[in-house]
Amino acid sequence: MRRARATSGAVGKQWRNTVRNALLLGLIAILPCQLTHAREIRRDAIPEAFRGTWATGTDGCKDADRSLIVLSAKSYAGPAGSCIVEYVTEVPGRGGAVYSARMQCSGSQPQTATIANLIIRPGTDGQISLGPTFKSLAMHRRCPAGNPPR
Repeated sequence: MRRARATSGAVGKQWRNTVRNALLLGLIAILPCQLTHAREIRRDAIPEAFRGTWATGTDGCKDADRSLIVLSAKSYAGPAGSCIVEYVTEVPGRGGAVYSARMQCSGSQPQTATIANLIIRPGTDGQISLGPTFKSLAMHRRCPAGNPPR
């Protein structure tokens, strides 16, 4: 009988350890999901570091390039038209923060407006990636301040 109790005690202890480990694994799986939402920061304007005129190449700043993008605190002008920035969401990314601007763009008709998104991902050497989706991101260089686009 003593052996039966010892075996039964070992099984009970093993079962408790298994349950405890399962609960810990469950908490570990749930916590990152909760923390991701907590790290989103909503801003009312485009960060100052991204304000200015941006072109897909250095020659784009000199020519009358239609792909130029001009960002200010609360506005966007570029291929999507003229837009007012409603808010910007900052989320952590692998290479640094990624920003998503929610914009209201004026349409061709006086009473029409469309909603657009602009993703801004910082790069290196004064470059940023811009686009409405992650698949359409294109690298842009800042145009020199002394040489405004024509």
